[in-house]
Amino acid sequence: MKIGFLSLLAALVMSSTSFGQTAEQRFGIGAHLGISDYYGDLNAEFFDIGKTARNQGGLTFSYYLTSMFDVAASCTYGGIGYNQASGPSFKANLFQANGQFRFKFHNGFILKETSKIQPFIFVGAGLADYANVGFNFLSEVPNNTLAQTDLTLNAGIGATYMIFPKWGLNYTLLYAHTNGDQKDGWAGYSAGWDQFMIHQGGIVYLLGQAADTDGDGVTDKKDECPETPDGVSVDDIGCAIDTDEDGIPDYLDKCPEVPGIEEFEGCPDTDGDGIQDSEDECPEVPGVLSAQGCPDRDGDGIVDDEDKCPDTPGLEKFDGCPDTDGDNIIDSEDACPTVAGIPELKGCPDTDGDGITDADDKCPTIPGVISNMGCPEIAEETQQVFERALKGIQFESGRDVIKSSSHGILINVADIMKDNPSYKLVIDGHTDAQGDDGKNQILSEKRAAAVKKFLVDSGIDESRLTSNGYGESKPKATNDTSKGRAENRRVEFTVEF
Repeated sequence: MKIGFLSLLAALVMSSTSFGQTAEQRFGIGAHLGISDYYGDLNAEFFDIGKTARNQGGLTFSYYLTSMFDVAASCTYGGIGYNQASGPSFKANLFQANGQFRFKFHNGFILKETSKIQPFIFVGAGLADYANVGFNFLSEVPNNTLAQTDLTLNAGIGATYMIFPKWGLNYTLLYAHTNGDQKDGWAGYSAGWDQFMIHQGGIVYLLGQAADTDGDGVTDKKDECPETPDGVSVDDIGCAIDTDEDGIPDYLDKCPEVPGIEEFEGCPDTDGDGIQDSEDECPEVPGVLSAQGCPDRDGDGIVDDEDKCPDTPGLEKFDGCPDTDGDNIIDSEDACPTVAGIPELKGCPDTDGDGITDADDKCPTIPGVISNMGCPEIAEETQQVFERALKGIQFESGRDVIKSSSHGILINVADIMKDNPSYKLVIDGHTDAQGDDGKNQILSEKRAAAVKKFLVDSGIDESRLTSNGYGESKPKATNDTSKGRAENRRVEFTVEF
């Protein structure tokens, strides 16, 4: 009795893998030993093992019907009885044969069908034959002392623990209710019809060979992945375990507990930016490889969180803000962001280095002074010559012929041009408002050209001279007086570089 219960307990605590009677191993043969436990008129209780136990032995044949049900046939032979030192006793040889219908718990729903532990319950019917009956009734006479055969209804529980694919240990507890009340020599005395239990443990051997091509413990008939590599853990249908259910089996999955993608061998790319999380410094926000997976909208290699100008490509030294002209002055502080300049002029260029920005310098390639808008300072003597020329160049009335009295001042102008080869001279002719406008315009152009010709004839390269005529369009004084008209009739010199 105790041995049987210990066997059952041991089976229940063992882990399950992949063994047992299946559609490919339909037949099982079991051999068992056990003890009987009588219940009847002399003993109205079970588990009184010290007085009722008798040895039993037998065979069981089982057949696989479905994943839930088996049928079985068993027979046992041994003793049954009740023994008291000072009271009624009996003993008999007992042979019984039963057919059983089993419900299996390892049916794929409660436990895996191929698990090592295989519990079941059963019901059945059979025959119990009693022979060599003997009694000790002391002072009383038994009702019936004859051997007999009874019909039985039986039920019970059992469990098999598969040690190897074909071999297992088995325990069953069978309860039988007979249709007779005479094995113990008493009929209707106290407990009704005679009953008994048989506790038995033994071994089971399965017939047939379940094909398992890949050797993963799941038969080919149930194996949906019949070519699983050796040593790979599989599930009930023979496919490799995929713990994170990402479609990549654990043995190929470098991140088996976190759903991932095939591109990264099962590791995740949460933000879908093509950079796996383990190498992505911003795994939940799509980014770029150049920024270690963090976003960089302007593509300047500086992540948006650290970029003060995230929508404009910039430089790391300016926290991601641009220096378009490359003059080391950030655009936001550069007054000339598209042209390289110097810090002293807020990023604007000064080609000639005179401290005047090229944009404001009329002589950007020649150092000059602010007073002359960036051009070299005109000597005071030169300015005085040009002032005298402004009033001293005289023409014959209504003509473009220079009076000889004006030749001296023009020679002075020519000498200045020779002494200053960087000078370029603009000659502008003007008239008063008397006479026809069109004629005045032509006259001013001719007079300016006459001065230019004089200077060319004096040795000045023509490329350094430009003449213009403005007629009466730019008066310096009123044309209503003779003095004003005299001021308006003039030739102006402007130096350029």
